[in-house]
Amino acid sequence: MARRLTRAFYARDSLELAPQLLNKLLVHDEPEGRLVVRIVEVEAYRGSTDPGSHAYRGQTPRNAVMFGPPGRLYVYFTYGMHWCANVVARGPAGDASAVLLRAGEPVDGLDVMRDRRPKARRDRDLCSGPARLAEALGLGRDDNGASLLRGSIGIYDDGVAPPRRPGRSVRIGLAPGRGEAHRWRWFVSGNDHVSGGPGLRSR
Repeated sequence: MARRLTRAFYARDSLELAPQLLNKLLVHDEPEGRLVVRIVEVEAYRGSTDPGSHAYRGQTPRNAVMFGPPGRLYVYFTYGMHWCANVVARGPAGDASAVLLRAGEPVDGLDVMRDRRPKARRDRDLCSGPARLAEALGLGRDDNGASLLRGSIGIYDDGVAPPRRPGRSVRIGLAPGRGEAHRWRWFVSGNDHVSGGPGLRSR
């Protein structure tokens, strides 16, 4: 039986937390039913030492959730059209730390996900990217700050361990000077639901 992750699991630096989230189950219980994906790709972001992070220049109304207790969801709007979801980790005192959920493998609730992502030609495209994942699971503005410890959104361990040697690469889509050289992206090697093309899946 899957067990919900506790605050103690999230209370670690994002670089440690990120690879441990691989193969965990992200669950969203909605009126339409239970939606479940297995997390297969993540990226770690830190605070004042990470120019790629939303928290690099300090706390703002937009990123305030990142500075709060671990085990909450930080959801942000990007490119004027997409939502992306992050798991808040434990940053240094007064600083922030979070893990971007980049991709998931659908496990349950696929009919709802297909309705929400009609442009996805294949099921492997339903959650293969942070915006796609959030859209398929129905995560948006109202979920920013939601606790993963209780309520309708949670992350569960069903006994499938993280890969002993996960794939690893630089983070995707960062401009020069934004921490683009940090190898802070982890993924389940060989999983078809990892975002990007074959080159990104194998890096």
